[in-house]
Amino acid sequence: MNQDATPLPSPLPGLALRGLLTLGGIAALIAMMVDLGISPVALAGGFTKLGVFLLAMFPPSDGGDLPRILKSLLETLAMALAGTTLAVLVAAPLGFLGARTVVGQPAFHFLFRRMLDFFRGVPVLVWALIFVAAFGLGPFGGVIALAVADIPSLSKLFAEAIENCDRGPVEGTRAAGGSRLHEIRFALAPQVAPILASQSLYYLESNFRNAAVLGIVGAGGIGFELEERIRIFAFDEVAFIVLLYMVAVALLDSLSRRLRSALA
Repeated sequence: MNQDATPLPSPLPGLALRGLLTLGGIAALIAMMVDLGISPVALAGGFTKLGVFLLAMFPPSDGGDLPRILKSLLETLAMALAGTTLAVLVAAPLGFLGARTVVGQPAFHFLFRRMLDFFRGVPVLVWALIFVAAFGLGPFGGVIALAVADIPSLSKLFAEAIENCDRGPVEGTRAAGGSRLHEIRFALAPQVAPILASQSLYYLESNFRNAAVLGIVGAGGIGFELEERIRIFAFDEVAFIVLLYMVAVALLDSLSRRLRSALA
């Protein structure tokens, strides 16, 4: 037996450190729950009220306002479609500008991407509050909020899709004497068009859901109808609107999925 072998290090310091970190994490979690008022009593009281609300939702009823509810639902879809369209129209050229394979200036690329990251940090609900205050109540502020919230995210996705394009057609266009615009038009655009369309359809689905929330802050659409009935405790009508909206979201998701599969 070799008496000069180096002894194995003791695992006790590592175990002690992990134990201390675990206890510290648990203590921090408990402190946050206390600060936020999360307690078994508060949870029990909230779930009790929620049970009362759920009982009041059945049977669902349109309250005699079905035409108005359907009109608001179509308004919400129009908001999502208009906001997504505006975002795509602005994000498409920005995506080409943000792709390092199109604009090879490192400083510009870095600053451009950081600017997109900065604006991506603002939630759509915050934009809605700003634009409703600026343009007044109604769907116009909601449309602008959806567009402004989507532009930086779509621009980043579009830029990444463009960067991953096959460089062969680009080199071929360049070898044939084509300009940078020719490279974009004939080499890059045909490759990324299906990807950009698929991503745009996904954002349309997301915006249709977001548009309902924007209505609660005064941006029109089905969210306004929902908030109005919650305020007067008409939970049977709330249930009807929620169920109708869920069906509409499912139909839009199904249609969008089929279109994305066709583009793939």
